[in-house]
Amino acid sequence: MTGREDGTGRAAIGAEGAWAAELLEHLRPAGRDVRRVVAWLSGTVDAAVALQDDAGNLMAGDRLPLDGGLVADVAAGRIASAAWQSRERHLRLVRVEHAARSCVLAVSRATPFDRRASDAVTHTAQVIGLLLTAHESAAAGHRLRRATSDLRLAILQLLMVEDTVAARRVAAGLWPGLLDADTACVYVVESAPSARDRVARECLDRTGENALVVRCPAMSGHVIVVSPRDSAAGALRSLVAGHRDLFLGGSVRQSLARTATAYGQAVSALAVAHFRPDKTAVYAERTHPERLMDPELLRGWTARALRPLDALPHHTRAELLATNRLGLEFTAVNAAKVLGVSRNTVRARMERVENLLGADFTGLAARAVVHLAVNTRIGLPDSHPADGSRGRGALLADLLSGPALRSWARDLLGRLDADARNPRRTLRAWIAAGGNAERAAQALGMHAQTVREHVRSAEPVLERRLLTSGTDLYEVVLAHLAVGDLDLPVFGEPD
Repeated sequence: MTGREDGTGRAAIGAEGAWAAELLEHLRPAGRDVRRVVAWLSGTVDAAVALQDDAGNLMAGDRLPLDGGLVADVAAGRIASAAWQSRERHLRLVRVEHAARSCVLAVSRATPFDRRASDAVTHTAQVIGLLLTAHESAAAGHRLRRATSDLRLAILQLLMVEDTVAARRVAAGLWPGLLDADTACVYVVESAPSARDRVARECLDRTGENALVVRCPAMSGHVIVVSPRDSAAGALRSLVAGHRDLFLGGSVRQSLARTATAYGQAVSALAVAHFRPDKTAVYAERTHPERLMDPELLRGWTARALRPLDALPHHTRAELLATNRLGLEFTAVNAAKVLGVSRNTVRARMERVENLLGADFTGLAARAVVHLAVNTRIGLPDSHPADGSRGRGALLADLLSGPALRSWARDLLGRLDADARNPRRTLRAWIAAGGNAERAAQALGMHAQTVREHVRSAEPVLERRLLTSGTDLYEVVLAHLAVGDLDLPVFGEPD
């Protein structure tokens, strides 16, 4: 194009370049909004603008009186565009090319369409088509990511209730071979809740298809990684090292059927990671009280204590055991989220076990003892003492009286004796009060906040989390029972 000597041609080119540049700005990531594009066109060509689909639904702009047949012809592609005019208005209809659905851009103005206005309408229709396609692709991608995320959670929930066969079957469709291994480590990456989606994506990128990455349904800042292969550990440590606000806890290697146990270990290690310079920790294989108990007595007592459950159908018994295992480790709300059931379902199943066993779960001692029995049954489902064995008539008192267990308990609780504030006394009263700081404070004649501070200060000394339910707390409770600092719970042990 060549402008005239007076410069009016160059001015026209400049004006056209300005509106074109403005239109292109709407293709930038921050400006991709069809409604804004339609509003921009309205102001640019001084017209009323409507974007509607072939069914007549208004998608953006202002409703215009349009001929339905003409709109249908344009939307169907029988004609690419149409123009109509009267004394009062001039109308343009342009088909918007979009694979998902047919759309029509209608522009009505009081003055005739000059070349600038016509070009603006044509190019705007092209931009709207691109934006609709991009939006549809983004929406489809979001739906796919959401479905994949839900599938990962479903696999984790199956592993949590030890249904490894179903978990492998579900995983095989999208991640062949992911769960072919018999064992796995579980890791928990902690971040600010607002950053969790980004952290989850980075975990996926770094572990590839070699690990199961799940946004924790219970804790809004946690990402759970189940890794059958060793490569994930280094990748996750590298991720945490690159972000100052991330922490990593990991379990020891466990069988897939003990994923719930591994998860508890990872959460326990995560608490330690907050005090480590590298912000990572792996669960320490410390001495656990059940390993210091006579194995035959432990199996015999477990069989005796859980005998009321044996009359139930196998699937019902397995369901109750799996639910109570998690319900005793976490709150009912969080256990429900992990299992994918309602919290009322979790509470109902736990109440049923309470009634069958004659245990009162409001007491920490009863919870600790049932936790021991349930984990022993799940860990050794087929281990039952033979008739006439030493474990056949084992009672809880017999189980806790072994010299090795008592020596361990004395050593563990003895760590608190060096503190002049006597946190051991406070901890004992707090456990006896069911973990209620106010009731413990009344019994001790001190402020509830002081009780909480004493309990909190005992955590690093004992190397166990106490203010949240779980294995750590129950081990400390068992230690108190073993040394006689607490009365044995009322627990239905049938004759």
